[in-house]
Amino acid sequence: MIDQKEPDNPVSAAVDPKEMRAVVLTGFGGLNKLKVTKKPMPEPQRGEVKIRVKACGLNFLDLMVRQGNIDNPPKTPLVPGFECSGIVESVGENTKGFEIGDRVMAFVNYNAWAEVVCTPLDFVYKIPDDMTFSEAAAFSMNFVTAYMMLFEVANLREGMSVLVHSAGGAVGLAVAQLCSTVPNVTVFGTASPFKHEAIKHSVTHVFDRNIDYVPEVKKISPDGVDIVLDCLCGENTGKSLTLLKPMGTYILYGSSNMVTGETKSFFSFAKSWWQVEKVNPIKLYEENKVIAGFSLLNLLFKQGGCNQVKTAVQKLLSLYDQKKIKPVVDSLWALEEVKEAMQRIHDRGNIGKLILDVEKSPTPLVSDVFTSTWEVLKGATEEESDKIVFLFLPSQKKI
Repeated sequence: MIDQKEPDNPVSAAVDPKEMRAVVLTGFGGLNKLKVTKKPMPEPQRGEVKIRVKACGLNFLDLMVRQGNIDNPPKTPLVPGFECSGIVESVGENTKGFEIGDRVMAFVNYNAWAEVVCTPLDFVYKIPDDMTFSEAAAFSMNFVTAYMMLFEVANLREGMSVLVHSAGGAVGLAVAQLCSTVPNVTVFGTASPFKHEAIKHSVTHVFDRNIDYVPEVKKISPDGVDIVLDCLCGENTGKSLTLLKPMGTYILYGSSNMVTGETKSFFSFAKSWWQVEKVNPIKLYEENKVIAGFSLLNLLFKQGGCNQVKTAVQKLLSLYDQKKIKPVVDSLWALEEVKEAMQRIHDRGNIGKLILDVEKSPTPLVSDVFTSTWEVLKGATEEESDKIVFLFLPSQKKI
């Protein structure tokens, strides 16, 4: 795990108070389409809250947005990101319930990866005093998604069983924590083998995502499971449906199997689509099975579900106050390190949430350190050079 402490040396503020730093997606494609640049500072409109951002969440969906691998992608250039945390800096007209200085987390319909955001008050929530900004940025998307799938869609109850794919990801870990709040719930998880040790105490049973987990689950639970939460899609849809008990619920909430390379792949899309089990409503009727989908962002920004989400957030914050749930932060990254952070999530290397820390300074690359040292050496005397090399060499062992 990479150090999760809040930074001691924040990045210095922009000289121009009307400008801010932001990550900009210049076009759909690879990592080279991302850059950090200066943009005009937004101001809150009627009913909006202006937030000085401290941390932003990075989700697999952001990777799919970068590739243009979503339905009806917005026009570029754009500032990515859908969630952030920070401090209220000002409010627009007719904005009640928030004051300057409030610590908050928020959903944003894009534009989250910046030093300042403005978003409608219905998408903003105060956070507990003991919740860090990094935890808050790891809280909203993942825990709300997990909570609404388990309790609003699938009606999780005592004694049920749940299969969650990508159990080592931020949503998977949130699912496991929420399941632990209900008595006698069995959680089956699939994950990459290197994550098993880290998550073995979060789930009841964990399986290698690269093997056929269906017979392994049936060895333990011959009748199958009550709930399947699938963010993979493709061939996993059919496998998951075969594991579903009568009166069970399968929920699709992502399609990460469509992402293989750095850019959008028509082949991967076609393969994933072809492998999806073709659903026959008559068969569902005969087998008493339920298939559902869940998109938190569509519910919030397109379907007017902010009150439902607000209720879920309130219940989740109560569980947080009771120490029953806690976001797992994998690592913190500076805005300038967004490409490296996105590569980590592409490689499925994270255990928990990746966070863009707006105040974090980029970690110097070894090549940058050598270059800087060489520039110093060129202007130094022989005696000074010996001292510089002596001081420099030990530090390289730590890089």
